[in-house]
Amino acid sequence: MIAVEHLSVTVGDFSLEDISFSLAAGEYGILMGRTGSGKTTLLESLCGLKPVVAGRILINGADVTHMKPGARGIGFVPQEGALFHRMSVRDQIGFSLQIRRQPSSVIESRVKSLAELLGIGDLLERGPEGLSGGERQRVALGRALAARPSVLCLDEPFSALDEETRGDMYNLVRSVTREAGVTTIHITHSRTEAEQLGDRILKIVEGRIEPLESTEEAARESAAGDEMQPGDEPGDETGDETGDETGDETGDETGDEPGDGRGAVDGRAEATESEAGLSADVVADSDGSA
Repeated sequence: MIAVEHLSVTVGDFSLEDISFSLAAGEYGILMGRTGSGKTTLLESLCGLKPVVAGRILINGADVTHMKPGARGIGFVPQEGALFHRMSVRDQIGFSLQIRRQPSSVIESRVKSLAELLGIGDLLERGPEGLSGGERQRVALGRALAARPSVLCLDEPFSALDEETRGDMYNLVRSVTREAGVTTIHITHSRTEAEQLGDRILKIVEGRIEPLESTEEAARESAAGDEMQPGDEPGDETGDETGDETGDETGDETGDEPGDGRGAVDGRAEATESEAGLSADVVADSDGSA
């Protein structure tokens, strides 16, 4: 489970104030709000990629507010997968376990199990080039789940997929998260995603969280006066809020190899090595240890 208590985050001139909500173990939470409302900023704060000014983040009762990203027990799937360019699908999925120095037999077993669950067993020796959008997101989901996180964060993971592929991914993600028993926080503007995936709906309004009674209400409120273009909010890959380029918050530079000791989180947006490196911060400490 995750509980957020009176959280405040300030990035540049933008602030989220007194954010409080909780999700029970295994619950699937949908986070909605207008473009620029701070959804991604909140998600990155939970992951440890944005500093917290005040308040607490509790995961399974433990205060992780000031822990390194990799020590929090969080998996992260960004909009377009952010896969490492020079890794096979097998190594992508096993990345967090390799960083944790798990035995080869444990890594192989976990990778095989997740690949079968996600329907990508025949892709393990492939590189990311040539993978479809849906296949990339399946790999990113496997990578995020490999270390058995307590919480899974999804930042508009289906925004770049066609309608048919999105429908397939809805069914897959709901099935996989239920089987894993992971608490999920999923950013979306999509009424369909909210209806098909969410147990609870939360909305950011003027820097605060408001619970909504239904997915219909959430979608209606999110759509009101908003063109709902993904990627135009604080803390996203454009860096509009902070003036930074993606990956700067982790201390990585574009082209850095994952596992170089600087850390990273399971990625955001379409991958350069540093973007995918955001993944590593969520799955491992900056010194490369668990």
